[in-house]
Amino acid sequence: MNQNPSMIQTTIHEAKTHLSRYIRLALEGEEVIIAKGKQPLVKLQCLFPTGQKRRLGGAAGLIVEMSDDFDSPLEDFNEYS
Repeated sequence: MNQNPSMIQTTIHEAKTHLSRYIRLALEGEEVIIAKGKQPLVKLQCLFPTGQKRRLGGAAGLIVEMSDDFDSPLEDFNEYS
């Protein structure tokens, strides 16, 4: 991801034609502006940060209690065993 993202301005027609390219650029940190003529209308922006590595143990403490019979067979499914 770029530390200093550049701005890319494109037209609606060009954005429709090459949407996947502009999405990829936005995911890489580029600022993509879609304009009607020369008037900027919208900015294509990544909703979730990319490039973050998953961390082992990231959900530690999420499960507070689990019953002793959690992995016991369910009676409703005995006929399928």
